Amino acid sequence: MDLNHILLFLALITPLLVLAKAWRPGGVFRGWRTAAIIVLAITGIAWLFYREYAGYVGGGAWFVLLFLPMAGLRRASQLAAEGRYKSAARLTRTLQILHPTAQLREQLHVFKRLESQNRPAPKIDIESLPTTIFRRLRAAPAVALLILINVVVFGVELHRQGLTDPMMLHRLGALDASAVIIRAEFWRLFTALFLHDSIVHLGFNLFALYIIGPPLEKIIGAVRFGACYLISGIGSTIGVVALTQLHVLRPADLIGASGCIMGIVGVWAGVLLRHRHLWQAKQRLLNILLIIVIQVLFDILTPQVSTSAHLCGLVTGFAIGMAVRPKQTSF
Repeated sequence: MDLNHILLFLALITPLLVLAKAWRPGGVFRGWRTAAIIVLAITGIAWLFYREYAGYVGGGAWFVLLFLPMAGLRRASQLAAEGRYKSAARLTRTLQILHPTAQLREQLHVFKRLESQNRPAPKIDIESLPTTIFRRLRAAPAVALLILINVVVFGVELHRQGLTDPMMLHRLGALDASAVIIRAEFWRLFTALFLHDSIVHLGFNLFALYIIGPPLEKIIGAVRFGACYLISGIGSTIGVVALTQLHVLRPADLIGASGCIMGIVGVWAGVLLRHRHLWQAKQRLLNILLIIVIQVLFDILTPQVSTSAHLCGLVTGFAIGMAVRPKQTSF
């Protein structure tokens, strides 16, 4: 998995999630929908004519048209909370170049009015990004622990030069179906889940875990979440070994937490389907199904990605999600 394909995935899934969110009553503003459609169009054109650079082109469009305006609006709100209305208005005026929408015009009008009236700063507590990340992980100890373990293992890989030496990566525990079956090295079913072949591979998986993990952990609890993560991952590796033995897959070493991540997506799907009568459960289930469809399409179009591991983890997670009892039923 290279950076081009990861950026391509990001340029596809983020706009589609924005559009999915727009289906809700009182959803996102029209400007965000328009920006999402433009990003998808640019990515699609790049895929048709410059496939080897499509991820970079689509990722650049995503960064400029979606990420920068969102981050800029957050910063403008922070400035306004500090009473720095002139700076907030200046930043919002600059953002209008990238995102000329009614939302930004209204925001700019508010900042100018507050500046002209010389009002004191409202008491708004806006957290910094590091504080937000820390608070999110503190509320999800299982997710935080899993992220820490993956980072520590990656440090061991760097120390042992596993990123440049496939044999060392194999010794560290990459999944080898023949070693599992012939030499009974069943521990590889577990260790392969914590190994990654690059910082991009690691970062992509941990970012996905950080986004989708904490809300589910809040619903089912830390212990159950950790169990779901590990059982889904082992289900994905067992599935790969079985398919390799049946000659459906070619023998190849496998590493990465992707099977666990897709397992968590499957758990989400199972929990939401079982409790679809609850508020927003159906909408969240549609979002999860959209993620699954995009992931499958991404796997099909991306070399060196184990679609089988993802699907096995997804199926295992879904079965767990249908059976697990939530700690709370308010989503």
